[in-house]
Order: sequence, then C-alpha cells, then structure tokens
Amino acid sequence: MSEPPQRKVRAGLHHPPSWVGTAATFFITINCRIRGNPQLTIGDVPSGIFRSLEFQNNRNAWHASIVLLMPDHLHALISFDWEIGTGMGKAVENWKRFTARDLGIGWQRDFFDHRIRSEEDLSNKWTYIRENPVRGGLVQSYEDWPHIWRPPNRIGWA
Repeated sequence: MSEPPQRKVRAGLHHPPSWVGTAATFFITINCRIRGNPQLTIGDVPSGIFRSLEFQNNRNAWHASIVLLMPDHLHALISFDWEIGTGMGKAVENWKRFTARDLGIGWQRDFFDHRIRSEEDLSNKWTYIRENPVRGGLVQSYEDWPHIWRPPNRIGWA
C-alpha cells in the first residue's frame, strides 16, 4: 500500500519574495471552519476581535487599516513586519490561536492573501471589503454594517 501524498503546509507559503517591501499591504480573508455558522458577529465576539486587532496593531505585530467581520469570515487590509520568525503567516497564526482560545472561534486552517500592487488594486479591495455585507444581503448600505474595525485615529470610510 502506498503512502498518501503529503499536503503542503500553506502557512509556510505566506512569505513574500525578497523584493516585496516591508510597507506592502495585503488583502486577507480568514474563514471560520464551519461556513454558514455566524460565529464572528454574535454576542461579545466582535468587541473581543476588535480589542485583539487593536492590541496587535499597538504591539506592531502588524498594521491593520481595516477589518470587516462577516458572520463566518473576515476581510482585512494589513501590512506586516518581515523580521525572522515574524511576518504574515506567524502573525495570523498567533492571532487565530488567541481568538480561538479566548473567544471560542473555530477557524479554518490557513487563510487567503493577495498583495496589493497599485492604488487601483487598493481601491478595488477597499470597495470589495466595504460592500461585502451589502452583497451578502445583510444590510442595504455599507454604512449600516456595525462589524467594522479601523484604527482609532481613522474616521469614516475615506
């Protein structure tokens, strides 16, 4: 009987090439393990997630500029530190472990990332994030969605 193929660990792939600068911003999507189950937008979970985002920003584990919670996934625009032992994969892994333990969130393994390559790309992703609850039929206008986090010094969607 032959051995089954070994699955590549995607978290190890979340390292940009050496020519990607440290100021690069990434569009991130993180899914809950069970899709369709509203884990992220119930009870005190959103405020716990928002506190943890602020903590990560303050300790410079990353710099999140926007995070939008949907019932079973989130979208974010985040920049990361690329020192040895840190970076996108490690920062997201540590954050998911913390929120799973403290908030009871069941996260899917790994996450999706896309490096923002231009101002147009940034604008498109920003709009995609902003409009996600509208496309999902959860609100009529993005302004009505309460589960959005921005750094405290930012006001509005602009």
